[in-house]
Amino acid sequence: MHIKESSAGGILLIAVNAKYIHSNLAVYSLKAYAGKQGMETDLAEYTINQPVEAVLRDIYDRKPAVLCFSCYIWNIEYVKELVTEFHKIRQSVPIWLGGPEVSFRTEEFLRENPGVTGIMMGEGERTFSLLCRHYLDGPGVQELAEIPGIAYRDEENSIRVNSQADPMDMDELPFCYSNLEQFENRIIYYESSRGCPFSCSYCLSSVDKHLRMRSLPLVYEELQFFLDHRVPQVKFVDRTFNCNHEHALGIWQFIRESDNGVTNFHFEVSADLLNEEELSLLEKMRPGLVQLEIGVQSTNRETIHEIRRVMDLDRLKAVVQRVKKGGNIHQHLDLIAGLPYEDYESFRRSFDEIYRLKIQQLQLGFLKVLKGSYMYEMAEPYQLLYRDKPPYEVLQSRWLSYEDIQRIKLVEEMLEIHYNSGQFLRTLAVLELQYDSPFEMYLQLACFYREKGLDQMSHTRLARAEILYDFAVQKDPDHENLYGETLLFDLYIRENIKARPKWAQELSGFHKESAKLLRNLGYEKKYCHLEPFHYAVEQIQKWDMLSGYSDIVYVEEPRLLLFDYEKRSTYSREAACTILYGT
Repeated sequence: MHIKESSAGGILLIAVNAKYIHSNLAVYSLKAYAGKQGMETDLAEYTINQPVEAVLRDIYDRKPAVLCFSCYIWNIEYVKELVTEFHKIRQSVPIWLGGPEVSFRTEEFLRENPGVTGIMMGEGERTFSLLCRHYLDGPGVQELAEIPGIAYRDEENSIRVNSQADPMDMDELPFCYSNLEQFENRIIYYESSRGCPFSCSYCLSSVDKHLRMRSLPLVYEELQFFLDHRVPQVKFVDRTFNCNHEHALGIWQFIRESDNGVTNFHFEVSADLLNEEELSLLEKMRPGLVQLEIGVQSTNRETIHEIRRVMDLDRLKAVVQRVKKGGNIHQHLDLIAGLPYEDYESFRRSFDEIYRLKIQQLQLGFLKVLKGSYMYEMAEPYQLLYRDKPPYEVLQSRWLSYEDIQRIKLVEEMLEIHYNSGQFLRTLAVLELQYDSPFEMYLQLACFYREKGLDQMSHTRLARAEILYDFAVQKDPDHENLYGETLLFDLYIRENIKARPKWAQELSGFHKESAKLLRNLGYEKKYCHLEPFHYAVEQIQKWDMLSGYSDIVYVEEPRLLLFDYEKRSTYSREAACTILYGT
């Protein structure tokens, strides 16, 4: 097929994102690189939440001559449905797929999906530009057989798999964010390196051993563009950002020196690799300027060895604690359930050990057995059972039963709602005094939801607070009043809620008078809230474990706290809290 001989449209790149706020760096990079070679392409983005029929109709109305989809575990089933239905109504249009979800076992995928013309395997920019040349300039100029990095059906419908494409020089890739209007209210993803030096068995990034860096002057120029336009957040997609110290240090120094007071930068790092110079620099960052995502995965050393992960756990914990002490950088730690040699008790210990670090977020993930990974090859000896459809999540293993995984999922749900949301931190800190294991606390809370028939409902934040209150008082009735106050503080430090929780109705009269007091002090009530407290709940260190109830001071004469929602922490987004009356 030669587009210049057709009255149809051109080559259409399609991204199907998980949410509207997401953007697809891959398709924008493909389009920018092809444009640099003099080949113009069109681009469309959708989400998996849109009806397939609506997206199908929109693609049809664009009258593409060639369709190219970007494929990941979160959208592959949606893409396959689009491909199948579109192929029925426009059989003459070639359909190409690319991305990590289709870059492995390509012959099998093509056999199972007859509507797909071909697959771009691995790194795509150069491959895509050659494919564009094939369709735009004609097969006589660029034959499919001569394009590295593709698998395709030939004219006899036989499947051909070409050799892999050579890794690209990162500086060859053009900047693809020159027009920021189309990214308004969406996350900006940025790539300063490709490849990974490590060999973690569950990760596809370990397949690409060709570690390449974009030159620092070029990175500085592009980051300055984001800073000049005051974009809210830039997420680096580098797999291990700090695997090259000079590269990481240079970027962090630039970010600190060029800080615009608004933009936040997200990095995925190996905490145990951070050296003294990097840590000292991070300590000087503006609160909220940088956030770090740190993969721990497990604290079981046999598991860490088996998954081919290189990690000094003691060093990692020490670094995390040091960064936390600085009080200026949001940290997000990850654990994975379902890894080899990690049974239920081992995972519980991993959870408790990392949870007690008390960082901002602890994410519990579940092993995904990805095609192309070493974990996929080891599925049989590990007795891994996993879902046939994406995201290929583990169902059970040699070490973890299906029932065990379901219990961990209950803990994961409660952790997300109550801890990772940042909404109930003081209350949890007190409740934890009743448990030897934080994991067990979240499991019992999940069971409480089920026993009360609350687990299949959606709940407001206020309703969640009331459920947590009932659970805490049932577990620890001697501190009922304390839980009432910690929950009130947790509620009001985040937002000026309109309705009062059920245990705090008796103060309704006080709050009618508080508007007059606020006016006398020069505050507007809609931006502030006054609340009396007998306990010094604001002194509870939300990221640290309490040593006992004696850490929480009770005073007979209530203290009056002012929550100011116009003054929020750039670090935690909590309202400023001031003692107006009392000590």
